[in-house]
Amino acid sequence: MQEVSIYGVSFDMVGKQPIVLLKTLDGNKFLPIWIGHPEAAAILVKLQGSPTPRPMTHDLVADMLVEMNAQVTKIAVTELRESTFYAVITLQVNGSEIDVDSRPSDALALAVRTSAPIFVADQVIDDSAIEFGGEPEDEAEVVDEFKKFLENVNPDDFAAS
Repeated sequence: MQEVSIYGVSFDMVGKQPIVLLKTLDGNKFLPIWIGHPEAAAILVKLQGSPTPRPMTHDLVADMLVEMNAQVTKIAVTELRESTFYAVITLQVNGSEIDVDSRPSDALALAVRTSAPIFVADQVIDDSAIEFGGEPEDEAEVVDEFKKFLENVNPDDFAAS
């Protein structure tokens, strides 16, 4: 497993589908994961620190976990199967760890609310991550390269062979 951070949320150029972009903490690899519009909004709202008049679904889940004395210890994108990413939310409850199956988008939305570390399986990184040559000088350079990449890509390009 490699630890990653949420680098940003963007949209593919063709279908305007939201993509969350994860970046490895060690190295210069980026993993794009196509997600739904509601999940993209949930991630962006929290990343941007925008207030909401009422708790969103992921806020509610985070609040429920606190009330039950449960803690999100990590989330992990575990595999890519038939163009679909899979994730697990690991909870610490009463001294035991519990793994809960999740869509990556929901796990990431929960991670940004709980400050849980995010990991991606090595095989997923090897099969699907994009590595930019050298260290980017700044965020704008990475965004420009990523936009060029998105112009001709679709989710099927990341299917494991």
